[in-house]
Amino acid sequence: MKSRQPPPPKLRIVVATTIVPPGEHDDAALAAQVRRGNALRIGLLEAGYDLVASLPADMFLPERIAQLQPDLIIIDAESDARDVLEHIVITSRDERRPIVLFTEDDTTSSMEAAMAAGVSAYIVAGLKAERIKPVLGVALARFRQEQKLLDELADTRHKLAERKVVERAKGVLMAHQQLTEEQAFQKLRSMAMNKKLKLSEIAQRILDVEDLLG
Repeated sequence: MKSRQPPPPKLRIVVATTIVPPGEHDDAALAAQVRRGNALRIGLLEAGYDLVASLPADMFLPERIAQLQPDLIIIDAESDARDVLEHIVITSRDERRPIVLFTEDDTTSSMEAAMAAGVSAYIVAGLKAERIKPVLGVALARFRQEQKLLDELADTRHKLAERKVVERAKGVLMAHQQLTEEQAFQKLRSMAMNKKLKLSEIAQRILDVEDLLG
């Protein structure tokens, strides 16, 4: 009889809400924010997500995000979201996370600024409980695809860097020991096997010694 697999952990979400500025329409703005907040909570609950915290999008947001370590960040910015973006840039600088921004701001400049800041999905006039699950699903899929491409790019760059190190080390051996390119490569391989190191690691050691000796 097959054992049951444990259910996947719930996605941990933090909601960052823009601060309503003081002014003549405080009551109406606060009421609208409460309605949007309720729609978010209902949508997250119905989708089975774990709402870890709801935070003001202020200067302390990056520190709180670092402490909570959520899987995804939702920004609820009814109007101008540009004030939030600088905090989001700091938040996602050290560790990338999917970020979904719900707003009523449909200007192209705001959208471009948000995407440049690392926002995965910019949703205009879409903060309704029934839309939360599909919107987050698309944002997560897009983020994972982007992360996969970034990882592949980083891996390619790493391999190219290792290849350059090996080529330089071969050149050192060829110059100092009058070896052919093939002989230098075989010597590198033999040294790496004897030391139980990667080819690039033994090559870097040779280069380090070369630098020390001048």
